[in-house]
Amino acid sequence: MFEHRASPLLPRTAFYRRLARSFLLVLILVVIALGIGMIGYHYSEALPWIDSFANAAMILSGMGPLDPLRTTAGKLFGGFYALFSGLAFITVSGILTAPIVHRLFHKFHLEQEGRK
Repeated sequence: MFEHRASPLLPRTAFYRRLARSFLLVLILVVIALGIGMIGYHYSEALPWIDSFANAAMILSGMGPLDPLRTTAGKLFGGFYALFSGLAFITVSGILTAPIVHRLFHKFHLEQEGRK
């Protein structure tokens, strides 16, 4: 996916395209994760769609649920969705930062080779 360490540094326009692709992938993943949460809260707790959205968004962002969970199914879903959301946060962070970190390491490596 990324260029080899012996390759020249990617031009800025290509790097910005890579960042845009990463952002688009993250956007798709967040929408899917939000949809899963909305469906789960709507059917396990019989919440209206707008309340399901608010709860799913708050859990996905790490803030915590707004409405108390009353049913066993809702509590189970809420727990598993919270675990899923933590992993989703780590994944999204990695996808967003990978191109930037790779470019920094690649540039540093090229500078180190130039000193030899």
